[in-house]
Amino acid sequence: MKIGYLVHNLNDPAVARRCEMLVRGGASVTLAGFCRDDAVSPAIARYKPMNLGRAEDAAFLRRALSTLRTAVFHGPLARFFEQCDTICARNLEQLAIARAVVGDRPLVYECLDIHRSLVGSGPAARAIQMAEGRLLGRVDLLLTSSPAFVDNHFAETTLDAPVELVENKLLLRQSSVPEPTAHEPDLPVRIGWFGMLRCRRTLEFLSQLATGSGGRVEVLIAGKPSPAELPHLGEVVRATPGMTYHGTYRYEDLPELYGRCHLAWTVDWFEEGLNSSWLLPNRLYEPLAYGGVPIAMRDVEVGRWLAAHGAGLLVSSAGEAREKLLSLAVEDLSALQAAALRIDRSKLVAGDEDCRALVRTLAKVSHP
Repeated sequence: MKIGYLVHNLNDPAVARRCEMLVRGGASVTLAGFCRDDAVSPAIARYKPMNLGRAEDAAFLRRALSTLRTAVFHGPLARFFEQCDTICARNLEQLAIARAVVGDRPLVYECLDIHRSLVGSGPAARAIQMAEGRLLGRVDLLLTSSPAFVDNHFAETTLDAPVELVENKLLLRQSSVPEPTAHEPDLPVRIGWFGMLRCRRTLEFLSQLATGSGGRVEVLIAGKPSPAELPHLGEVVRATPGMTYHGTYRYEDLPELYGRCHLAWTVDWFEEGLNSSWLLPNRLYEPLAYGGVPIAMRDVEVGRWLAAHGAGLLVSSAGEAREKLLSLAVEDLSALQAAALRIDRSKLVAGDEDCRALVRTLAKVSHP
């Protein structure tokens, strides 16, 4: 099976993981998309992608214009995808482009975020919602990572297609399940904030927490910060005692990074009450797979997932989070880690069979 995969950011690590899943599942991938860096990463370069141009973080209008231009002048992309059996578009902007080149082939929409404009009420939001409605009418399968996206958004749209839940589990690089490498329960309490770094409120909260803890709390940050949202990350880290920035990391670094921490920060206030409340992100599954304990708000999808599995440090507010984290004792950390380790590993990690199941699902998609 040949899958044409159209993405918003070629260098998004999640894109590389999805391509790997498809290849391990028995498909070939023809990859195209925009890039938010000067060059594609080695992990992506091996797929020989078509680079559709530079896209900027948080520059929605410019990205919309690039989307329109690519959709109108789509000849090169159509030829690039000519031999593909199915076209899969990752996010709404790419769905608009895919609609222009898919023809009579099945069209798969992979939605892992709901942009705030899709739930707004202003004129611009209504225009985008209208465009979404037209595009969804052509979709033959929706891939999404959280049931809350369906319940809170797609249930109210024109989507009339099957939905497949593909959670953001840790993708195994070998057939074995990773051994938990969580730090021994001791003090100071070490919190890791890893992945896509875009939440200013989180940075402020963790900085104030570490500063006011008297050495009881340390924070390790790793990942790629959004230049639009966190332009001063380095300055904040340098000014905060007990806070360290590791920089970007590779998938292979996760055991060592999570092994340095007791807890993992999963709270995302970036789009509070909307997308961030519905996500089931990588940073939920990854720490649990390595024996770490996620910190989450009770009333969001991450918190509900953790509550259903009897794990996690759940709080209802920033104030409660601060109070609990500053008062954690060694025995509390031990109990939290024990609860995390009781979760069935199959709920946290994906292996070869998951990859094959995804490709089988895509192979069954047909366009009426």
